[in-house]
Amino acid sequence: MQYQNTLSFAQQMDDQDPLKAYRKQFHFPQHEGQPYIYFCGNSLGLQPKATLDHVVEELDAWQSLGVEGHFKSKNPWYSYHHFLEKSILNIVGAASTDEVVVMNALTVNLHLLMLSFYRPTKKRYKILIESDAFPSDKYAVDSQAQLHGFDPKDAIVELAPRSGEYVLRTTDILAKIEELGDSLALVMLGAVNYYTGQFFELDKITKAAHQVGAIAGFDCAHAAGNIPLQLHDWQVDFACWCSYKYLNSGPGGVGGVFIHQKHVENIDLFRLAGWWGNDEKTRFQMPRQFVPQARAAAWQMSNAPILPMAAHKAALAIFDQVSMDQLRAKSELLTGYLEFVLNDINQKQGSNLFNIITPKDTKQRGCQLSILTKETGGKELFNYLTQNGVIADWREPNVIRVAPVPLYNRFEEVFRFGQLIEAAITETSF
Repeated sequence: MQYQNTLSFAQQMDDQDPLKAYRKQFHFPQHEGQPYIYFCGNSLGLQPKATLDHVVEELDAWQSLGVEGHFKSKNPWYSYHHFLEKSILNIVGAASTDEVVVMNALTVNLHLLMLSFYRPTKKRYKILIESDAFPSDKYAVDSQAQLHGFDPKDAIVELAPRSGEYVLRTTDILAKIEELGDSLALVMLGAVNYYTGQFFELDKITKAAHQVGAIAGFDCAHAAGNIPLQLHDWQVDFACWCSYKYLNSGPGGVGGVFIHQKHVENIDLFRLAGWWGNDEKTRFQMPRQFVPQARAAAWQMSNAPILPMAAHKAALAIFDQVSMDQLRAKSELLTGYLEFVLNDINQKQGSNLFNIITPKDTKQRGCQLSILTKETGGKELFNYLTQNGVIADWREPNVIRVAPVPLYNRFEEVFRFGQLIEAAITETSF
């Protein structure tokens, strides 16, 4: 693609965009009577216009049916999580609905999964994680190591980029897995690193983990709905994600879980038991003995949270209309255009005012570009953008995360974002 940093080019790209109509299905925050340039879908996706109707429908059912809504409502609450499984299957690349379930929140699910899959021994107990993992993931693995009597300083191995680099090389990840060998119990990475936006090569990492006898699990919070995933084919043991980023299902929205078929069929695999994970056919017979379902749903513990799931259902209905491959095709163009505009600004200035630390290889990134600014002036630039109608994300000490989402962002917004950066260069001390 021969990009041009011009308004006419951006508008032409928008006119030709086969997904342009989806923008109309979302609410945009307003700035001085105009929609914000909303580049923060990697943190919280926009609200679909259908969300209100979906939530109100369940409120109405509760109002009119009371407890009978579990079985007599239009969308019976007893089986509500099943309404979401097929959509999620396609988004994460599961082989069947047996491998996925929508439940709980992200870190809760991560703990539940590690209780099943992190079963350390005196010899095999180490967990491999990236050094700049999202803090909640680091807290989770540390506490899981402590739960089993290990010192996190010894049990947790952190992968750091080479000196002078910002992202991890796959060869270095694979080498570390081989080096740890039979001391490695679990590889637990963010599928897309929240800080740099790097998408890891999950298939290669999983294969390497299995070769040394370790389990491979991933936090897909920044990958689900962003990048086409093939978790089953890649032989990933488990994964979990949230729904409030690229899946647009509301703040604190309900999370999701993938567990490979080879594990869900093992009903002897340890998991914390709760009545919603029991065999559905006997659940309301109140059996004294827990009989897990032979599917990921066995990891459920409590009743489905219907109102958050209703919001999730509204958002997933959009993903039922457009494939991840279609979204990926536009995403590569849109993010590529953002990269081009930023590089063009640097070139015009004759110096590197900022540095994109997200991989240049499109196969190693999704929607997000992380912009490393100068040590001084970066926050001023971010504040200028905010004051002039951009919602992005600031990460200390000096990174601006920007994510043009293919479902609702436009090429013209990327162009105007670049224009605002150029204005900030002349109007601020950046």
